[in-house]
Amino acid sequence: MKQARRLLALLEILTAEVLLVGLVFVSSLLAFFYLARVVFVEHSTALDQFGFAQMDALRQHEPGLTAWVGVITFFASLPFLVMVGLVVPALMWWRGLRREATEVFLAVAGASALNQLLKSSFHRVRPSSALLQQMGLSFPSGHSMIGMAFYGCLAWILWRHRQHPLWAVLLMAWSVLIGLTRVYLHVHYATDVLAGFAAGLFWLILLRMGFHFWWRKEEETLKSVKS
Repeated sequence: MKQARRLLALLEILTAEVLLVGLVFVSSLLAFFYLARVVFVEHSTALDQFGFAQMDALRQHEPGLTAWVGVITFFASLPFLVMVGLVVPALMWWRGLRREATEVFLAVAGASALNQLLKSSFHRVRPSSALLQQMGLSFPSGHSMIGMAFYGCLAWILWRHRQHPLWAVLLMAWSVLIGLTRVYLHVHYATDVLAGFAAGLFWLILLRMGFHFWWRKEEETLKSVKS
């Protein structure tokens, strides 16, 4: 009977949503290691050159875009992320959304720490053709990685609460757009940005899985105390 109950509990957990999240988790991890291999083992620049070529053609065709790109890229810059990484969780906590506040804070803080660890490990220099002066290393892109973690976390919260699911989709699209601005400005290679997306998704899902089991265990503990 115990084994049967455990099997039923496992089947309850293995919903289509969980399987999809697991697939994205594994895919993001594999994508990151594939990109790292392309850059640091195979030393291939084909994808990076293709990315720059496409963005250069777009800039030449629509020169007025550059000013807008500078605005968009700010929304995953260090000053902005430090501000929202503190203000947004504080507002959520004030409104009683303590679980969500903790998730957002750790999404930004954890992604920032992991990004610095990865950058110092791979130690890739930024493109010499950058249109803006940027400090630090290149792989993976911090804007792409931390932006994906932050906006992805907000999207997940909206989707989970069934509140404005369209906004959740738009938030994910916004994080991708921010990443593309880094290639447009030549401050990151395309492989940096793609690796940032992959690492951001990896961290976000890892965090969500950890919170899922933590909150579930906490709820079970509270139920056992009350009973």
